[in-house]
Amino acid sequence: MPTYIILGNWTDQGIRNVKQTPKRENDFRELCEKHDARVKDVYRTMGRHDVVATIEAPSDAVISAILYTLGSQGNIRTETLRAFTRQETDQALAKMG
Repeated sequence: MPTYIILGNWTDQGIRNVKQTPKRENDFRELCEKHDARVKDVYRTMGRHDVVATIEAPSDAVISAILYTLGSQGNIRTETLRAFTRQETDQALAKMG
């Protein structure tokens, strides 16, 4: 299953309600499960991003649906990176001319 790295930054609304982040994480995990995706890790971070999560999802369409739902709640803005395993990278390199 593809892996995605989600970089999140709280909106003004999200930081005003920062004490609700544990509940919001639980809701996010439930949302992912509902879409047959799996949350591997969620971290609150210091620096450029407030939250980092790694998710396994069946497809780009599924992760998009999850992130549209998350974004529509107004607490966080995200940037998503598709992560490639060593095996996936090896397969891509083998196809080079």
